[in-house]
Amino acid sequence: MVIIEVSLLSGFIVTSRSRMLLENRTIVKKIEVKANVIYIYLEKLNDESQTFLLQLEQVIQVKNLKPASIKIYDYYQPGGLQISYYSGVGS
Repeated sequence: MVIIEVSLLSGFIVTSRSRMLLENRTIVKKIEVKANVIYIYLEKLNDESQTFLLQLEQVIQVKNLKPASIKIYDYYQPGGLQISYYSGVGS
């Protein structure tokens, strides 16, 4: 099982529509939202490219917004952790 752990930017939440679209993908086993982190559990990954889009909604205006992290790792072997950062939200 693979986990995609998305830390949300300060002042943002994930929209219910975005969550619904993720849950309808066959590769997604489960989604958890805890505080400011979204956990997307995937059954497995293969060599095929996958794209996940999250629609965020700004609920609080925050100045000097800091980048947030996206972590991807195997549930059973978290040592192979991959980390990326994002700092902006597309329209």
